[in-house]
Amino acid sequence: MAAANPWDPASAPNAAGLLLGHFVASGVVTQKNLEIELLRLEKDTEDVVHPYFLAQKCHTLQSMNNHLEVVLKEKRSLRQRLLKPMCQENLPIEAVYHRYMVHLLELAVTFIERLENHLETIRNIPHVDANLKKMSMALAKMDILVTETEELAENILKWREQQEEVSSSIPKIIAEENFLHNCDVIISPLPFTSKVSVQTINTK
Repeated sequence: MAAANPWDPASAPNAAGLLLGHFVASGVVTQKNLEIELLRLEKDTEDVVHPYFLAQKCHTLQSMNNHLEVVLKEKRSLRQRLLKPMCQENLPIEAVYHRYMVHLLELAVTFIERLENHLETIRNIPHVDANLKKMSMALAKMDILVTETEELAENILKWREQQEEVSSSIPKIIAEENFLHNCDVIISPLPFTSKVSVQTINTK
């Protein structure tokens, strides 16, 4: 026995029917608006409650259930096939698709080679902001080091110029010292004793 629709005014009086009748009588809800709303609700829920769609979903679930039952029955053989190495087995591929398979294998090999790098990139995505901050700090330190290196290079160039000036003036200084030394040897004063002896002779 089908249950009575609580929103149907013709059914036995109930709270929903009385409320709907009151809205219709007061003009808050018209019969036309009520029909439009019911059609909209039916359209929105037809993929859930309509028998045709329910039958399709039941059929899909039944097919999946049958497939899972077959898998469970063949679990032992499937496990053995998975454990068995699949090397030296040929896959029948039509000749027109051979060149595409070659390209596909090249792509697969390249993907496998770069898989670890891709995974590392994905792992580092949450740390991108922190890495950017660290990179900014490293760039700032690098700028400071570049400035200090430039200043050091300028100081080294100045020191080298000073050393070259000193090196170029050393022969002049040595020549001047040698010249003065030679002059002192040539013009040497007489010893004090000789003067005294001369004076004593004159006094006699």
